[in-house]
Amino acid sequence: MQDKLIIFDTTLRDGEQSAGASMNAAEKMKIALQLEKLRVDVIEAGFPVSSPGDFAAVKAIAETVRESAVCALARANEKDITAAGEALAPARQKRLHTFIATSPIHMRKKLKMSPDEVLQAAVAAVKAARKYCDDVEFSPEDAGRSDEDFLCRILEAAIKAGAKTVNIPDTVGYNMPEQFGGLIRRLRERVPNSERAVFSVHCHNDLGVAVANSLAAVSAGARQVEGTINGIGERAGNTALEEVIMAVRTRPDFFCCDTGVDSKQLLPASRLVSSVTGFPVQPNKAVVGVNAFAHESGIHQDGVLKDKETYEIMSAEDVGWQSNTIRLGKLSGRNAFKTRLAELGFEFESEEELRGAFARFKQLADKKRDIYDEDLLMIAAGGDGGESGGWQLSGWHFASASGEKPRANLSLQKNGETQKAECAGDGLVDAAFGAINKITGAAPELILYSVRSVTGGSDAQGEVSVRLREEAKEATGHGADTDIVVASVKAYLSALARLGSAAERMHPQKSRAV
Repeated sequence: MQDKLIIFDTTLRDGEQSAGASMNAAEKMKIALQLEKLRVDVIEAGFPVSSPGDFAAVKAIAETVRESAVCALARANEKDITAAGEALAPARQKRLHTFIATSPIHMRKKLKMSPDEVLQAAVAAVKAARKYCDDVEFSPEDAGRSDEDFLCRILEAAIKAGAKTVNIPDTVGYNMPEQFGGLIRRLRERVPNSERAVFSVHCHNDLGVAVANSLAAVSAGARQVEGTINGIGERAGNTALEEVIMAVRTRPDFFCCDTGVDSKQLLPASRLVSSVTGFPVQPNKAVVGVNAFAHESGIHQDGVLKDKETYEIMSAEDVGWQSNTIRLGKLSGRNAFKTRLAELGFEFESEEELRGAFARFKQLADKKRDIYDEDLLMIAAGGDGGESGGWQLSGWHFASASGEKPRANLSLQKNGETQKAECAGDGLVDAAFGAINKITGAAPELILYSVRSVTGGSDAQGEVSVRLREEAKEATGHGADTDIVVASVKAYLSALARLGSAAERMHPQKSRAV
């Protein structure tokens, strides 16, 4: 019998800590429902004490999600735990996750607490959390740089206090796979009551080994992996869950465990997270990148045509890719559009959402002869870059000629009002951004601009991501169009809308746990 590997998704909590990846309540709910469809075991919905918005989002998800457990994060203090417990109250399955730092540098510099004080706080936090739910998880933050003897003490005490899961975070991505796997193995052997708790790991990717460290821990007996879709998260990100899921499923002979995940929902989840955050997935990304099952070499193509297993160790269809392409175009009806997206794992929540997506499909079909699955997934996920309550592009004229400065003339609409502005720039995109700033009165700093092609062909949609900074706030916008300048405008407007609605969030690592 294979062991069950618990999948703990923290896209909505740790993933949101990616610079510029802040999500609104509606976006969080959409991702949570997709994660439920993916059948992850636990959804860490947020950090309720950080802001009223995060509290409301966690509570709304707790009220809605039924098949996955909903988790909330809390530092080891009464205020945090109370907020987490109250936000989780409506959940059918709930988990409260409390943490405190245990490495010498964190205890000395950040917490200004002695090891004994930290241990006492951890025990008190677990006991307090048990008042709100039986399923309590405890994490010694920065465990990867903590003293092993102290880790054993605090884990034993947390388990004795009622923690059912003990999570070992490599918070700064410092460990190497052999080292981290060895740590998990020794902790399981040395902690006297280790059999009473599930050992979990939460790895960061600062040195590019988050997935490798997580898999080494699974080999050493860990039976929960924490991570995010597409590996987004603090600094260089977290463990990419889609890679862990497919690794253990592809190599059951090695890992002797499997997950309960519906792997065909991995691609839709990846596309949705990319669309919401505005962070594009690199083409050569394992499992969900557009090149993950593409073969360019003649030798490889010949082998795959004879037998897919010559160069493919897993099936593209098993992770949500389709080997065939339906020919959808401007004459296709709404039923064909809806049916194809259902086959791709995307279902609309309402008729209004379907109507909006179908309208975007028709607009694209007027510009593009062949509509590919990648186009459909982007359309369904709202990939036009529109943001509710923000400025919308209603008209444009771009001019660029040899010896003349490029100019952009834009018409933007908001709340039924249309305003126009013209601006010159170093290029058409720069000119368009200048025209937007004239109309909106905004003057944010552009800190990221990236472009990628959604599909092949000269008529492919260009996907643009823009990150803007204004004072202490950052926001990322996303836009797609067959005209790259129009896509850039949509992305900029999307980022502006998010910047205007972004709420200040208390970062869990920036505050002292007391």
